[in-house]
Amino acid sequence: METLRRKHTPSFKAKVALEAIKEQKTSAELASQYQVHPGQIRNWKATATKGFIDLFTDKRKNRDQDREDLIQELYRQLGQLNADLNWLKKKSGLKP
Repeated sequence: METLRRKHTPSFKAKVALEAIKEQKTSAELASQYQVHPGQIRNWKATATKGFIDLFTDKRKNRDQDREDLIQELYRQLGQLNADLNWLKKKSGLKP
């Protein structure tokens, strides 16, 4: 007989993980209440607690720094290409 895997929605996972974080019930009690394996509840709880850190970090700073790094790299490449073009023009006898 083929067993089908159940797919839970993110809102359901968040609800169960929040209940597990509150620690008012054991994972076994939550498992019987929500019909989910206790190990899965522990995994969702661990994922949720790791995700909380990202909620409070300022991602804009990282994005701005990455953008500045990209711009600097592109300017460096542009300068290198211009220097290469001028060198090739000089070697081929064309005016730079």
